[in-house]
Amino acid sequence: MELLDSNESKKKMCQYYNEISKELFGFGTTLLRVTVDQNIVTFFAKHRRSPRSDALEGEAPGLKLEVDFRMSVLYKKKFREKLAQHMGLPIEAVLRDYDASTQWAITNVILEQA
Repeated sequence: MELLDSNESKKKMCQYYNEISKELFGFGTTLLRVTVDQNIVTFFAKHRRSPRSDALEGEAPGLKLEVDFRMSVLYKKKFREKLAQHMGLPIEAVLRDYDASTQWAITNVILEQA
C-alpha cells in the first residue's frame, strides 16, 4: 500500500473523486485532502452548496434528506467502481458521511488486507 501514499496516487484519487462529484452534482469540491494509513484511504472534502438542495430544503426537508442519502449511496458505488477499474484497488468497503449543513464529507476507502 506504500504506492498509494505517493503524491501521484493521491492526485489521481482526488481527480477521480472530483470527476464523480462533477458527474453527479455538476461541480467539484472547494477543498479536498487525502490521507493513507495502512489499508484505509480517507478523503476530507468540502463541497459546494447546490441551489437545488437549497430549494428542496425550504420546500420539502424530508425529501432533501432522502435525496442526500441516495446521492451518497450512488457516489460510493461510482467511486468504488472508478478506483477499482482505473487503479486496480482491492476495495473491501467504501464508507461516506456527509453533513449537509456544513457541506463536509468524509469518505473512507477500506482496502482488503494482503
